[in-house]
Amino acid sequence: MEILGIGPSELLFIVVLALIILGPKDMQQAGRTIGKWLRQVVTSDGWKVFQQTSREIQTLPNRLMREAALDELKQMERDLQQPVKGALGGSAPAPGRAIAPTPASSPPAGAQPRILPSPPGPSTHSSDRENDA
Repeated sequence: MEILGIGPSELLFIVVLALIILGPKDMQQAGRTIGKWLRQVVTSDGWKVFQQTSREIQTLPNRLMREAALDELKQMERDLQQPVKGALGGSAPAPGRAIAPTPASSPPAGAQPRILPSPPGPSTHSSDRENDA
């Protein structure tokens, strides 16, 4: 567990140094002073703003990706609705309702697909006959 980027072994080293430099009595007074100062910082409005801003910065990439995806989805919806509006004369169906096919666009029931003959073109058979004669 790290506190402000300081691990447990580093924290122990700092405490030992402070105990050597300040001594036991001054160490208690320094602890009280640091505790009061930290309480003032944590309960201040500036700290709350700092935490809120930090959270916003951390969530910014996810929020931007969600917004970009929403914009892209809205654009796709508009692109898909334009042909529907044009085909229906400008009135789109209500969401969740199916569009019935028009009789002109659907083949009659039981109809078989027709195979069209190939277009006429130059025949190799006539040239073969001319060479044979």
